[in-house]
Amino acid sequence: MIYILYFIIFGFLLTAFIGLFASWVDRKVTARVQYRVGPPLLQPIVDIIKLLGKETLIPEGSSRLTFLGAPLMGFMSVILASTVLWLNNLKPADSFLGDLIVTVYLLVIPSISIIMGGFASKNPLASLGASREMKLVLGYELPFILAILVPVIQSNFSIRLGEILNFQLQNGIIAGSISGFLALIVLIMCVQAKLALVPFDMPEAETEIIGGPLVEYSGPALAIYKLMKNMLLFILPFFLIILFMGGLRFNGINILYSILKYLGLVALITVIRNTNPRVRIDQAVRFFWGPMTILAVIAIILALKGL
Repeated sequence: MIYILYFIIFGFLLTAFIGLFASWVDRKVTARVQYRVGPPLLQPIVDIIKLLGKETLIPEGSSRLTFLGAPLMGFMSVILASTVLWLNNLKPADSFLGDLIVTVYLLVIPSISIIMGGFASKNPLASLGASREMKLVLGYELPFILAILVPVIQSNFSIRLGEILNFQLQNGIIAGSISGFLALIVLIMCVQAKLALVPFDMPEAETEIIGGPLVEYSGPALAIYKLMKNMLLFILPFFLIILFMGGLRFNGINILYSILKYLGLVALITVIRNTNPRVRIDQAVRFFWGPMTILAVIAIILALKGL
């Protein structure tokens, strides 16, 4: 029963609330940078509610099961990943062997669901966007996994998120080390790509392919995808905070510190989004397989040397 409550309250409701608020912050800051007023506070919630009230149109000739099942698959994986992270953050002693691996696996499923939905719609623009998404995943997953090895190495080769948190509680945050700082830089860039934000928004590039994989989606199906992306705006920074910054703590002054850690990462993501042009998919793959992979390998070497 306790895990069901975590799944509903923390995995879904709280994560969705924070994700929607973070989406509003991102849109508001972006608007200010562009000398616009920006949306009101409740706009992200209103957008989701409006989509839930519209009809879901299914393209002729598409795979109905895959087209409608893809967003549900991605949405459920996001909720499960959030539940695992919250459980480990609030009760590190209850972590299970390999929960880090499970979380990494769950965090790649949203991208796979977008790829499946894009190809299932049979739209040329959606297929092009899905193809770009697939190449982008192949690009950033390598440095993403390599960078995650740094906290694993520093915490005595533990693949339990709870043990990584306890290690930081006793020895200080991993981001404070040279290897941890370098790995965090790599992961922030990978998170930018996982969120499909500028400069890595080529799969959905609205000015080029009108939304890419999501071009045929409407109604509740599109609402699920939008909510999934908003929730990822909380889950991915939360994941980095657990691995490198000691997690979120809710006692005394640590409450303020936890809020600042999360808002700091969201602000950094927003700054990167608003200060860079969109790159081509081949440039993105070369960037991740080149400089980011090299930087991740250097971080691993330094971690093995205790730096």
